[in-house]
Amino acid sequence: MNDRGKELLVFVAAGIVSGLLVVRLAASGAPFLHGGPLSAIQQSIQSHQQQVAQSAPVVRGSEENAIINTVDQASPSVVAIGVTQSVINPFDPFAVPTQQQSTIGTGFVISNNGTIVTNRHVVADTTATYTVVTKDGKKLNVTKIYRDPVLDLAIIEVSNSQLKAIAIGDSSKLKVGQTAIAIGNALGKFDNTVTTGVVSGLQRAVSAGDPYSGSAETLNDLIQTDAAINPGNSGGPLLNSSGQVIGVNVATTEGAQNIGFAIPINGVKDIVDQFEKTGTVSRPFLGVRYMFVPQDTAISHNLQQGAYIEQVVDYSPADKAGLKAGDIITKIDDKTVDSQDVISSEIQSKKVGDSVSMQVWNNNNTRSVNAQLSQAPSM
Repeated sequence: MNDRGKELLVFVAAGIVSGLLVVRLAASGAPFLHGGPLSAIQQSIQSHQQQVAQSAPVVRGSEENAIINTVDQASPSVVAIGVTQSVINPFDPFAVPTQQQSTIGTGFVISNNGTIVTNRHVVADTTATYTVVTKDGKKLNVTKIYRDPVLDLAIIEVSNSQLKAIAIGDSSKLKVGQTAIAIGNALGKFDNTVTTGVVSGLQRAVSAGDPYSGSAETLNDLIQTDAAINPGNSGGPLLNSSGQVIGVNVATTEGAQNIGFAIPINGVKDIVDQFEKTGTVSRPFLGVRYMFVPQDTAISHNLQQGAYIEQVVDYSPADKAGLKAGDIITKIDDKTVDSQDVISSEIQSKKVGDSVSMQVWNNNNTRSVNAQLSQAPSM
């Protein structure tokens, strides 16, 4: 297996979920005693026991109360994302396409004017028609979708200003071990499903693949949690015990249990602010697709540690600067490329129009390259 294959592979919880869930119902009914009908004394005792049970206070621990209060506070702001797609019968090329409606993901209301956050992969099909369904069953028409080219995020506008915004937290203050609560439409069937756990880790980087589209991307600086995240949870909120959003649920591992990931909410705030002020988001763009070559791999293959360029986008800043597939970026703005996220973090810290300097190695030759970042293309 090559180094790329050794990366942690996760699958993004997106796509149309179908199938039959078989459950076994518990039997219910009136009590029956083999000795015959209940005697007057037995009926009196049973009646007294029922009255005691009904009058006894329900005692809950402080942690349980905190979770219940969090869910009560946040769940009205959590919505389902539905899609309508044309489906063609592959066995009958002359059949008329039919319209299929499915729930494919989750979102949450981030401002009172109807702005909703979800994952980009939830609304990736630009030819489909999307709807938003509130907790009380109201269907809202989507008027605009912004798909972020950098993070797996999308911002949705709907034609309704009566939505309640969810409380927003500060993901920079997260501590490993603190309570984490996820709300979402598990399996596209069970709306407002609640799962709980803890923040298991911070600043995780994973290679995320979508089995429905065959695409893959690297996601950096993620929150890891053991709160169950299932297909259909994508785009839903990860909350702290105060009911504040600390992350956007994005992925879960395949072949493992209780390892899910969320995008920290602080990376979302600026995007939403820009979108609400200007109707779009300005993102700097270099135009390369790369994989990180660690030190041990570089030594064994007579290469340099850094970002190995797999593809250069035509007419992009990287293309104009002379970068080619096979080049390895070893430094960017004097920062050594010693991890997967150095390039992306440095680009994201810039503005459109800024320049970056890079040290590039290829075939035992090193050269300096300068590129002026442009606006990222819309998706």
